[in-house]
Amino acid sequence: MKVIATLFLTLAMAAVVCAQRPREVDSAPADASKATPAPAPKTMDAKYEGGVFGYNKTMNGTLTFDDVNERLLFKNDKQKEVLFIPYAAVNSAFSDTQKRRPAAATVAQHIPYVGFPLGLIKTKVRYLTLQYSDPDTKVSGVTSFKLDNKDLVDSVVHALANKAGLVQRGQIYVRKSDSSAEVKQVTLP
Repeated sequence: MKVIATLFLTLAMAAVVCAQRPREVDSAPADASKATPAPAPKTMDAKYEGGVFGYNKTMNGTLTFDDVNERLLFKNDKQKEVLFIPYAAVNSAFSDTQKRRPAAATVAQHIPYVGFPLGLIKTKVRYLTLQYSDPDTKVSGVTSFKLDNKDLVDSVVHALANKAGLVQRGQIYVRKSDSSAEVKQVTLP
């Protein structure tokens, strides 16, 4: 019996020792398709959700990269320029996803129905969210634009970050502070 127990313990120790080796580091780069999204279109359908001073109501329209004037331009459904955010005023940009209950599901949940509870139906809504600070008007805030799908939002965020000079920090793009780059040395007498 001692021989079998010794043999069993030896095999168990060998398995434990073999499992305790360092992991190999994967030197292959990350998936290139996730690193850079597809190029963003110059103009896309969007819904303004609020956040810019003086424009409180939601509006449907188009969002345009106005590279000549270096700004992100929103036009209403009649193609009239409503608001713009200069590229230099954008401090951070990111894509946001929220689950929302459609209005039809909210109404349908109150109808007597035996089966699937219709009040549980939710859809994913994709937003381009921007934090801005305009140096000319001294106005800052957070605004968002509802876009059609995740791929479009990701490509718009990436394109806007490149045009505005933002750097990626995790899942968001931010403007690096110029004051942190310069560190002044003070000498005491």
